[in-house]
Amino acid sequence: MVSSQVGDLGAIGIDLKSGDLVNVWVEYDGSTQLFNISVSYSNLKPKEPLLSFDLDLDQYVNDFMFVGFSGSTQGSTEIHNIEWWSFSSSFDVVSATGSSSPPPPTASLMNPTANSVIPPPPPSMAPSASDSVSHTAKPSSCHNQLCKQGPGAVAGVVTAGAFLVLFAGVLIWVFSKKFKHVKKSESLASDVIKMPKEFTYKELKSATKCFNSTRIIGHGAFGTVYKGIIPDTGDIIAVKRCSHSTQGKNEFLSELSIIGSLRHRNLVRLQGWCHEKGEILLVYDLMLNGSLDKALFEARTPLPWSHRRKILMGVASALAYLHEECENQVIHRDIKTSNIMLDEGFNARLGDFGLARQIEHDKSPDATVAAGTMGYLAPEYLLTGRATDKTDVFSYGAVVLEVASGRRPIEKDTSGVGKNLVSSNLVEWVWSLHREGRLLTAADARLGVEFEEGEMRRVLMVGLSCSHPDPNARPTMRGVVQMLVGEAEVPIVPRAKPSMSFSTSHLLLSLQDSVSDFNGMITISTSSSDHSFNGGAEPV
Repeated sequence: MVSSQVGDLGAIGIDLKSGDLVNVWVEYDGSTQLFNISVSYSNLKPKEPLLSFDLDLDQYVNDFMFVGFSGSTQGSTEIHNIEWWSFSSSFDVVSATGSSSPPPPTASLMNPTANSVIPPPPPSMAPSASDSVSHTAKPSSCHNQLCKQGPGAVAGVVTAGAFLVLFAGVLIWVFSKKFKHVKKSESLASDVIKMPKEFTYKELKSATKCFNSTRIIGHGAFGTVYKGIIPDTGDIIAVKRCSHSTQGKNEFLSELSIIGSLRHRNLVRLQGWCHEKGEILLVYDLMLNGSLDKALFEARTPLPWSHRRKILMGVASALAYLHEECENQVIHRDIKTSNIMLDEGFNARLGDFGLARQIEHDKSPDATVAAGTMGYLAPEYLLTGRATDKTDVFSYGAVVLEVASGRRPIEKDTSGVGKNLVSSNLVEWVWSLHREGRLLTAADARLGVEFEEGEMRRVLMVGLSCSHPDPNARPTMRGVVQMLVGEAEVPIVPRAKPSMSFSTSHLLLSLQDSVSDFNGMITISTSSSDHSFNGGAEPV
């Protein structure tokens, strides 16, 4: 049975997003076949019901049966809770309007067997119809066929009716446009409850001094990062505050559900989370040396080569873990230097899993609109929308070339005459140097003679190998780790950059469609330092 009845809670002053407890009464009169549903903040049932309608349950119920109810939020992320429920029945038709409060809790959704309604006895033990009449004060009230079959049948009808209409009440909550949260302390889905710790909004507001702008240490496409200090313990934390857009909340929920189950020394550690007062907040360890892009381009002194090598090794190790060692393969989709954090020892910690996706090993990912940062995106990802481990490998290759050269993946060439600025693509530039036999020219000039030429050449060749236009020619991240430590040779990289090659069966979007997607759905940042875009109408 599916309810088709809808009531307007706003008409009676009930706001389901208030966070206050709401009481619901569901009543069914077997003699009149009338359902009444009443809703109130108070423990006293209102005089007038919210909904009142006729329904004959004879065609739906049997003499002996089990009845349950359920609800759904469809694609919404809201969590709705039934605090408690109870059931009672009577063979006397007595109105309780305006006087009774909801029955005390006799059964719980967490423990439905505790004090729950006992199912009717089997037919052999059920009382006869004559016994039923002898226990009824008004025999004239039993006029329909169900009553003649005995109290077991009546109890079954009443039970089914009560649960059916209670289900209808739940659906009203679920599909109301104003529905947000019933419980004061908002919660996330069950897979989020296993997170390390749930912080209170009050704690994080105090830690960040009411999210003061002076505490901002970073910005992302879907949120802002604040430095925080827990008053009671003095612990220093990083608090990521979700933007209020629907897309932003979806990315945060994705990040929380994925990173909460990951454990690796080169991943940013999630301390906890908070979902309260309409806010979604993630709490991480604070990385004292900030992000890799700031260490490369904003520090007073150049980042030493020894630190750069260690950072590249750490990121490769983290990606090998995500791609090959997790129960489900994790595709990061947004690998870039601004998402690589550095701890006090300049160890790399990969973070920002807002665009990450989990897929089963050996299964093809679904196609989506490409999302990420220009300069780090694999060419086949832009065309097909399929993010794989090999698209992550391409992004890592761009990071390798960026770290080794000290140049951003896309830069404006200001050497030209006039105001026409030409964008320079780092991957293309390094490929051109390799073609000319001048690969070491790509090394960061600020490093001087700090590095060994053989080591720098190996790193640059790894970067080119990962940036190969053909995804099938790129190494795995496990192979990259072995190359960086010298356990495996870097594959031969052709002097001339090869053409992109992949099966047409995997091409979900034609080039014309892709251009249309760029024009219609992708907004590209004008900042030369971070050319980010996402499929959708929301600017970044």
